Amino acid sequence: MANEALMANAIRALAMDAVQQANSGHPGAPMGMADMAVALWGDHLRYNPANPHWFDRDRFVLSNGHASMLLYAVLHLTGYDLPIGEIKNFRQLHSKTAGHPEVDVTPGVETTTGPLGQGITNAVGFALAEKLLAAEFNRKSHDIVDHHTYAFLGDGCMMEGISHEACALAGAWHLNKLIALYDDNGISIDGQVKPWYIDNVAERFHAYGWHVIGPIDGNDAKEVSKAIAKAKQSTDKPTLINCKTVIGKGSPNRAGTAKAHGEALGAEEIKLTRDAIDWHYAPFEIPADVYADWDHKAEGAKTEAAWNDKFAAYAAAFPELAAEFTRRMKGELPKDFHQVAFDTVVAAHTKAETVASRKASQLALEAFTAALPEMLGGSADLTGSNLTNTKSTPALRFDPKTGAVVMNLPAAEPKQAAEGEAKPEAPAEAPHGTIGRHINYGVREFGMAAIMNGVALHGGYIPYGGTFLTFSDYSRNAIRMAALMKRRVIHVFTHDSIGLGEDGPTHQSIEHAASLRLIPNLDVWRPGDTAETAVAWAVALQNQTRPTAMLLSRQNIAYAPKSELGDISRGAYVLSEPEVVGLKNKKTAAVIIATGSEVQLALAAQKLLAEKKIAVRVVSMPSTTTFDRQDLAYKKAVLPKKLPRIAVEMGCTGGWWKYGCAAVVGIDTYGESAPAPELFKHFGFTAENVAATVEAALRD
Repeated sequence: MANEALMANAIRALAMDAVQQANSGHPGAPMGMADMAVALWGDHLRYNPANPHWFDRDRFVLSNGHASMLLYAVLHLTGYDLPIGEIKNFRQLHSKTAGHPEVDVTPGVETTTGPLGQGITNAVGFALAEKLLAAEFNRKSHDIVDHHTYAFLGDGCMMEGISHEACALAGAWHLNKLIALYDDNGISIDGQVKPWYIDNVAERFHAYGWHVIGPIDGNDAKEVSKAIAKAKQSTDKPTLINCKTVIGKGSPNRAGTAKAHGEALGAEEIKLTRDAIDWHYAPFEIPADVYADWDHKAEGAKTEAAWNDKFAAYAAAFPELAAEFTRRMKGELPKDFHQVAFDTVVAAHTKAETVASRKASQLALEAFTAALPEMLGGSADLTGSNLTNTKSTPALRFDPKTGAVVMNLPAAEPKQAAEGEAKPEAPAEAPHGTIGRHINYGVREFGMAAIMNGVALHGGYIPYGGTFLTFSDYSRNAIRMAALMKRRVIHVFTHDSIGLGEDGPTHQSIEHAASLRLIPNLDVWRPGDTAETAVAWAVALQNQTRPTAMLLSRQNIAYAPKSELGDISRGAYVLSEPEVVGLKNKKTAAVIIATGSEVQLALAAQKLLAEKKIAVRVVSMPSTTTFDRQDLAYKKAVLPKKLPRIAVEMGCTGGWWKYGCAAVVGIDTYGESAPAPELFKHFGFTAENVAATVEAALRD
């Protein structure tokens, strides 16, 4: 590089100018990390500005996303499609330079960051996906998957608990191609962090099983570059590089202070800073020689072309593997997926089993995981309760000495069956050349959710993971981020109501279904039997641009007879008309809407009402979010306008009033600790109470 100082100062200048023009933003971190960026992007990162999505590029994650102007400046300078006009429009409506980096908005941004700690956790997901794909697809002399994941993170990311969850897993998984550069400037919004952050970071990461380099001078690009080169030599551990930096470096009066963090420097301080760093150019002006030093278009094209040649040789030697790799990286499902889905749903309908919907989920997963090798499951230490494991998904394991992915393990036989269920059959030995596809995340719900986001962003896998529904609170912000980023991530949430019984209100989900349904672009399914559960999985797997939450019961649910299956995928459908219970010529008086295990209550109430010659339609609504996207004609056909509607769900009633309900049988208090049947009676979840509620609504 011709002039590292000028290259770094270009970042500092663009950062302070953009924040000043927007009168909003964070100039200090970009100015402090500028030399780190010069070292990484100038000496090590493999990328092509002309094609931000070529597969074997290195991934870069700016975990401290408030420093977005660092990334925007580098993307602009290196030649991505991010012209200077976009830098000038920093934080303005419809610009490509939002306040925090957003994937699919800005070319070169790999993940949406800003909620601190989640970026480094996404990076763990990136690195995990790279390692697993390499184990699956690389062959001798054909390393088509061979890239690093780099992350910048700051004190805020370190303080967030999710970084502990994720980094501990990164060490356990031996993610040697994960390199994190810690911007250790000792400043957060409230000032010097010493009164509230005294962690020995080196010892902390050593305990996780990481290599630790430093502390080094993070404002010395050459020293940072040497540290990165050393980190790349690791064969068995991820690496943390502790970079001591000065926040707001270059600013005479703001450097090293909290004032540099989250506000514009001001016109006078910017002038002083320009003099201090010897940058005598107008705002947003970059000299041609600096652009030339940063420009990576030619080198990037060369790097990508070399990989394309490598992949062509791979495809010639292993055409079937190459085709499978290409399909999976495109996110496309196998050609026979629709037949697999059809067969799975029909089988569930034909068998009509009475099982918990969590078991129905596992039955569907047996079919889907066998057909889709890209499905990568897991559980936050609740595998035997979530039932996320299948015969096709042996546990993911790593060699403790070499760190390599252990291949060809048989799926582990569960030590015990889930409550009230027969012990499953011993699984067959895994096919040759397979990786473990069920992850034991440990008790790390938030980390699991954000790692799954990283896996989905990387490509090649469809991640799903399980925990209890009540613990979705821990995962919530990562679920929201998946919805914001439009990524196919599937959450399996079991023990979905007071039906879990004796564990009591700490574990009984009351508000969770309603709150998850409020997250835009998140599909929420609460299926009521095996067929609905199979449909829910089929829809979730086809949802390339939205995540899904499955809400599943602990208790058994009888199969609900149905005349046809096609409308289940629309989120709600007419399950039972009055003629089914002997009222063929009686005019329908009301509609009962139910979800999940409460569908059985609705059907039982329908029979009780029929004895009184009250004709009621039962609508099963396993997915309100899916139903809400249907056309008006279908909605009217399922829920006729003039008929009173009564909703039944063991959860908060608030979300049901939007359907024009005359009454809701729900629960707006916390649960109790007792056997489930007693709780159902106590809180009014009986066929008799549902029928009485319908009668009261008709009287009113």
